[in-house]
Amino acid sequence: MHIHTPIITSNDCEGAGELFQIETSNEAREPAEKTHFFSVPAFLTVSGQLHLEVMAGAFTHVFTFGPTFRAENSQSRRHLAEFYMVEAELSFTESLEDIMQVMEDLFKTVTSTVFSKCPRDVELFHKYIAPAQKDRLEKTLKNKFVIISYNEAVETLKQASQTFTFKPEWGCDLQTEHEKYLVKHCGEVPVFVINYPYDLKPFYMRDNEDGPQHTVAAVDLLVPGIGELCGGSLREERLPFLKSRLQRYLDLRKFGSVPHGGFGMGFERYLQYILGVENIKDVIPFPRFSHSCLL
Repeated sequence: MHIHTPIITSNDCEGAGELFQIETSNEAREPAEKTHFFSVPAFLTVSGQLHLEVMAGAFTHVFTFGPTFRAENSQSRRHLAEFYMVEAELSFTESLEDIMQVMEDLFKTVTSTVFSKCPRDVELFHKYIAPAQKDRLEKTLKNKFVIISYNEAVETLKQASQTFTFKPEWGCDLQTEHEKYLVKHCGEVPVFVINYPYDLKPFYMRDNEDGPQHTVAAVDLLVPGIGELCGGSLREERLPFLKSRLQRYLDLRKFGSVPHGGFGMGFERYLQYILGVENIKDVIPFPRFSHSCLL
């Protein structure tokens, strides 16, 4: 079921603090002790996930597709301040493999549909922008995506002959250069990296209860030329585990919950990948990024 999740929200789903705060023109001129229009601080959404989790309790399989906002001060070729994202939430799943299968099926189905319904548009990009992209995508559609653990990824990076700007270490996030190397190492096909360190990921990801290297049931999908395309996880439905992490999330579990999980895929990054466009700002009509908001 398609859910229209709010653009204005009172939560920071990712917990990274990279939000655009909303205030009225009058509020901007008032002193710090002002009363908020919504009575609480409000922000442009960074993700519809928390709203999808609520709805998944009633409708089992839900998704949203809409604008998302991140206040990252980035000028990179794969970041925007405003972009579209498709997000899904699946109830009654206890397996990360189930989430990965939906992610892979979504990518392959949508890509095949785009190829069949927009052949001339795709051919134009593959002829003049990225001549080798068509063969790479056909290879992607024919093969299963590779699955490696975060541990395996870090060990692969440590053994690489390539010198990285950011030294790969267990417990550190994977940088774009690491992601691109892993994809190349695995044969230039999409790669799922699973089971990230507990301290790297947001509060809602399910604890694997493993040791001594504490991890969560998280997954990132890496694709050639881009790096991360999708991110997802099993959600922590066990109330006692959440009590130690975040109080505000508890009400969704207070009267019971079910095992569930979900993911999000950035639409512009998806277009960037299938069309072979180097800069994400070239796949959206009115790109918004730090120090640029034309028209």
